[in-house]
Amino acid sequence: MIKSTSKSRNANVIAGVRLTHPDRVLYPEQGITKSELALYYQHIADWIMPHIENRPLTLVRCPAGYKKQCFYQRHARDSVDPAIHSIPVEEGKATASYLYINSLPGLIALVQMGVLEFHTWGSRKERLEHPDRMIFDFDPDPSVTWKTLCEAVQNLRSRLSELKLEAFVKTTGGKGLHVVVPIAPKQDWDFVKEFSSSVAQSMVNAAPDRLTATMSKSKRKGKIFIDYLRNARAASAVCAYSPRARSGAPVSMPVRWEELSEDVRSRFTIRNACDRLKRLHKDPWQDYEAARATLTKAMLNKL
Repeated sequence: MIKSTSKSRNANVIAGVRLTHPDRVLYPEQGITKSELALYYQHIADWIMPHIENRPLTLVRCPAGYKKQCFYQRHARDSVDPAIHSIPVEEGKATASYLYINSLPGLIALVQMGVLEFHTWGSRKERLEHPDRMIFDFDPDPSVTWKTLCEAVQNLRSRLSELKLEAFVKTTGGKGLHVVVPIAPKQDWDFVKEFSSSVAQSMVNAAPDRLTATMSKSKRKGKIFIDYLRNARAASAVCAYSPRARSGAPVSMPVRWEELSEDVRSRFTIRNACDRLKRLHKDPWQDYEAARATLTKAMLNKL
């Protein structure tokens, strides 16, 4: 459990950012406060920053806690801390301003704004039109068992391995799993979306009784929805290590494939994530950067 024991007048200054209302309770069941959330980010900064820095953000803001009014924010519209930056992004014939961060003070400044969830683009500001990851969101119907869900993500891993692509898995902080593929930022959004669509559809074709790539709720009963649309431009997915605005203060946690022997979906929270990482002694996605590969038309043709 993360708690601040300092009684000094600077106790509410974390990474140079002053928190107002630090004792405001954000997760009432656990009594998790704004300052405890900020301390969580201070402890896991080395793990979360490689996944969040320099990416356009979609934020879930819950200034009074997750049980009160929450809202999404994609565009910069308020005056913000200097540690939070903006980037112009073309949207049709207009240009919108998105927020991004590249430091721990930026993370803490977003906590000060009441942000509980970070959702990131699949590209960074340096190469905005060229994604550097491909993501598959496995969203199971409540009737789907953990064993069936695991078989599905393992099948995807095998399918990707045949294409010489390495996959990594994380919990979503909800009932599903994310399979993430680090890629070289060489292809554009259209290509990556087409590629991910072809992968998802090939899996559905092989197991149509268990899987669907159709968003329609009526088509998803008793099945696992493979959401590849998160690979579209301006789409986002919850960031690794981000908390969720949900009961229990769950965290989207990277895991090793062998950890899927047990149902880990609700295991990781703001309160235990730091201890988990200390026990591991290494990043559960240690080889993530080294695994980057270029998606090619030859790979696409194999699908």
